[in-house]
Amino acid sequence: MDAQRLHRLGKRLIELSRQHVKLDADERAIGASTEGLLLEDVLLHPDSTISNIVERTGFSQGHVSARVARLADQGLLSTLPDAADRRRTLVRATPTLQRAIDRRHRVPREVFTETLADPGTADRVLALLDELADLLLPAGSDGP
Repeated sequence: MDAQRLHRLGKRLIELSRQHVKLDADERAIGASTEGLLLEDVLLHPDSTISNIVERTGFSQGHVSARVARLADQGLLSTLPDAADRRRTLVRATPTLQRAIDRRHRVPREVFTETLADPGTADRVLALLDELADLLLPAGSDGP
């Protein structure tokens, strides 16, 4: 299991747990890290339009636009006109954001081995998480 797949599995489990809480997307954003969710989406789907991000996150267009502008001002995201339709804006991660992620990146096996104190158990947990991902994640959703 790679780090991206593990993260998406966690996101899917969070999605399942949120089915018991009836909040609209913008109310959830108040209690969660909206910026974190937007950064995650942009990293998984580079060169997405604002509309694409809205569709995937469920946040309002105004909310996404404002947050993307703020993250761009912070140097974490960059925006550029879509060559196919200059009215649309494409969003991508900056090298600054990628460097920050690379500095913090740990291989999932390291994390589980450290947590469980047994490499064999860590390997088993990762295999089970892979199986769980195969069961819970939509087919064809492994890539960005």
